[in-house]
Order: sequence, then structure tokens, then C-alpha cells
Amino acid sequence: MPVKKYKPTTPGRRNMSVNTFEELTAKTPLKGLLKPWRQKSGRNNQGRITVRHRGGGAKRRYRLIDKRRYDKLNIPARVETVEYDPNRTAYIALLVYADGEKRYIIAPHGLQVDRKIICSEKAKIKPGNRMQLRNIPVGFDIHDLELHPGKGSEAIRSAGSCGKVTSLDSDLAQVMMPSGEVRYVSKDCYATIGVVSNLDYSNIRIGKAGRMRHMGRRPQVLGKSMNATDHPHGGGEGHCPIGLKHPKTPWGKPALGVKTRRRKATDHFIIKRRKK
Repeated sequence: MPVKKYKPTTPGRRNMSVNTFEELTAKTPLKGLLKPWRQKSGRNNQGRITVRHRGGGAKRRYRLIDKRRYDKLNIPARVETVEYDPNRTAYIALLVYADGEKRYIIAPHGLQVDRKIICSEKAKIKPGNRMQLRNIPVGFDIHDLELHPGKGSEAIRSAGSCGKVTSLDSDLAQVMMPSGEVRYVSKDCYATIGVVSNLDYSNIRIGKAGRMRHMGRRPQVLGKSMNATDHPHGGGEGHCPIGLKHPKTPWGKPALGVKTRRRKATDHFIIKRRKK
């Protein structure tokens, strides 16, 4: 899918680019699969800011995405539309099942309208089909991966990402994640064949601050530009170095390169880390 670049008629237009959205076939979503989405502006139930630099932006409605699909096991579905979703980087596809029910899924790259796809324990290897890991040949691209049987898809859902089944020899399947990490996953878990749509998302240049404000992102300021009371990096004359051995967060904890993983109970599922 091509990326459109603007002429540098203003400083904001210079280097700005957008998707051409040639893959999309519908402009309005299905009303029955929408629900309200209230912008929290980074605040919790007490009204306190827990995530900084959030707020404003265009009003959105959430599209209900089917994360399992195996409650429609062995029921073929037809792709009715491929649509834009403001809540995620990938495109979504509207499926019409043989029994008449309609559901949204994350669209794989190359999925076209009127194509027939299915979710089954074993199916043909083509983009959009969903099946158990035990029946996916080694080396094929997968996405929308389920990490725990019955829980629904949890991983490999962002635009242009994909994983691979690297081994099926042991009791568990070995899957290479987009980060390069290799981990064990139960063979009973389901995954969808193909690469997630919107491959050129990483090539988009925002171009100006106002466009980020439309996306609900507020400005960020470097810590060393603040006062000493506001940030550990603050104070001093002008834009000087932070004056610390290691960078810190605004709350004084180590930042940049510090390990933050706490789920040690799942360490035995990881065969190879993403970082050596």
C-alpha cells in the first residue's frame, strides 16, 4: 500500500506523509458492533493522572473485535468489508458467517472482499484462516496468537507484525515473536495465518504537533528542561546535561535499560530472549 507525501508548502507539511487507504472498502462501521469509548485523559478512578501526556483528540467509538473465533468452529465466513479502526494500527475486516452473524477481526495483509475464510482445528494455509498451532507448518507467518488455551488472542496484533512457528517437536510449540524472542506456547492455542495488515504504518511521518493532538497525545517536555523540584534531571543553567550517573524517571527510579519484567513464573516458557 503506497504512502502519500505532501509538498512542503508549510513547515508542518514538510516531510509529512499519510496512508492512501487503498485497501479499505467501507467508510462507516457496522453500528451493531460499536460501543462508546470514553476518553479518560490518563486519569484513574480518583481523577489523578496516572499516564502523562494524554488528553483531547478526536472522539472515537470502539469496534468489538472477535479475539477467539473458535466458537464459530468449522463455520465458513465471507469477508464483507475491510475498514479503518481508530483504536489500533491494523485494519479490521467484517466477516459474515454462514449462519448470518457478523463479526470484526484483525485483517491480515492481502485479505480481499468476498474471500472465504474459516476457523478450524485444521484448515488450508491461506491468510485469514485460523487454526491450532499443532496444525500450522513450521516457517509460515502467523499473527493474532493465543498464549493460553481458551483465553483468546493476546499477541502479534499490531500493524505489519508477524511471528513464526519454529518447532513442533516437543510437547509445546516453539514460536518466534516479532521481537525475536522464542517461547513455548501450547499446541492447543490458536493463531491466524498471514501478516497483520497496514504494512506501511511504520513509514508514516506525523509532520506536526497538531496532528498528534488529534490523536489524543499532549506535548512532552525533557526532564532537564524542568526545575529541580519537578524532575531529577532538572535545574542548572539552561539545557545542560542531567548531572547523574544513570537517568531517572520523574519519581526517582532508574530509567533507560533497567529490566522491568516481574512475571518470573513464566520465565520457563522463554527459550531465547529478544535481547542477548
